[in-house]
Amino acid sequence: MSSATHDSVFTGRLVSRADPDFESARIDAVFNARRPGRQPAAVLLAESVADVVAGVRLARQRGWRVSVRSGGHSWAAWSVREDCLLIDLAGLRDLDLDGGVVRVSPGVRGGQELNPALIERGVFFPGGHCPTVGLGGFLLQGGMGWNTRGWGWACERVVAVDVVTADGELVRADADTNSDLYWAARGAGPGFPGIVVRFHLAVRDYPKALTQSTLVYPSELGPEVLHWAQSVQAELADNVEFVVLGLTPPDSAESAIVVHGVAFADDPRQAEAVLRPLADFSLADRAVVRELARPTSLAEENAEQERQNKPGNRFAVDNVWSDASPDELTPLLDELFTALPSRDSYTLWYSMAPLRALPDMALSLQGCNYLASYVSWPDVRDDERCRSWLNRQMTRLEPMTAGQYLGDSDFTAREVKVLGEPHWERLRTIRRDRDPDGIFAGYLGAATNRNHWA
Repeated sequence: MSSATHDSVFTGRLVSRADPDFESARIDAVFNARRPGRQPAAVLLAESVADVVAGVRLARQRGWRVSVRSGGHSWAAWSVREDCLLIDLAGLRDLDLDGGVVRVSPGVRGGQELNPALIERGVFFPGGHCPTVGLGGFLLQGGMGWNTRGWGWACERVVAVDVVTADGELVRADADTNSDLYWAARGAGPGFPGIVVRFHLAVRDYPKALTQSTLVYPSELGPEVLHWAQSVQAELADNVEFVVLGLTPPDSAESAIVVHGVAFADDPRQAEAVLRPLADFSLADRAVVRELARPTSLAEENAEQERQNKPGNRFAVDNVWSDASPDELTPLLDELFTALPSRDSYTLWYSMAPLRALPDMALSLQGCNYLASYVSWPDVRDDERCRSWLNRQMTRLEPMTAGQYLGDSDFTAREVKVLGEPHWERLRTIRRDRDPDGIFAGYLGAATNRNHWA
């Protein structure tokens, strides 16, 4: 089938396997250079909601399943599926602020596009830390955005979604209308039985005194720093994002431990006060870098996140939720933070304590401690070594693991629980009701919502 056969149906373009630029349409948008060989039946480069509707209807006619790509930042390339119609949403460019709600397309990148436009008007959306991440996959998987420990998950700020259903119909879903789809859109990820073509998001006032403190420690102090961070996290103010990283600084040959706190405050004195526990840590005077209560901006914080996720590199990523005590968890973390397999790799501990109660939505699994390792390297010859290192570290953590966050998971590498059991069963029911023919490809790999070692 040539793309010309259906050009009149679409504003955008349908790219078939016979087209000379099919390979580019298939894979160029995938951020991870460790790209899959899976071959879609065709790629629809949608430029309008009508294109998405027509694409779903065409797939039904052709007997194809459908996969969806927003920004292409999925580590496992969820969207590139064998013999599916891949609908790429990057060409949908809606961005419209109306009062306290912004209407935005899923392919819009939160840090690069959405927040620069919002901050000009004194508001922002607490989206993804890496600025190149598209909103679609990020929000559908829950959205571990800025200050999740204090403000909650980004998907909790989704007030409505516009969805193309398995029948090729466009519907609005919110708490009162098509509430099953609204429930699933907040945490189901690739298991969502439809295509979200527009999000309606509640924004926040942009902090007037965004402030950060950073302390860098020698790697040998890693266990003491990590134990302290776990021990004090629940006492921090709820407007502080608190992270510990193991990484190799750009100007160093040795790995280091970085403590980073960001205060989302409106007053510099308040910001300094809520960040003071980082300066009062008993090992603070042994830090090789001490940067305390310095004004920052979301653009500056985003830029550092982008530096850590180097474009063009190959990635393997995995993560765990854990409620283990500092005494139980810390002995398992030293190698994970200080013996990274490449200089571009990093591991983070992200504070979620004290845990907030979740609203009724698909996202239903979290823990006080979030641990994620982003293994990154440029050379294909290092694939096996780097992936084996990551698998070994995650295996060591299994006794302390409750589950994992869907956004940093890869079911082709490891089968781990991502939702609460009642929520998983409810999602399965919604999927059967909304997509009885299974037109949407769903999860990639073994998705049984169980910890494989249990």
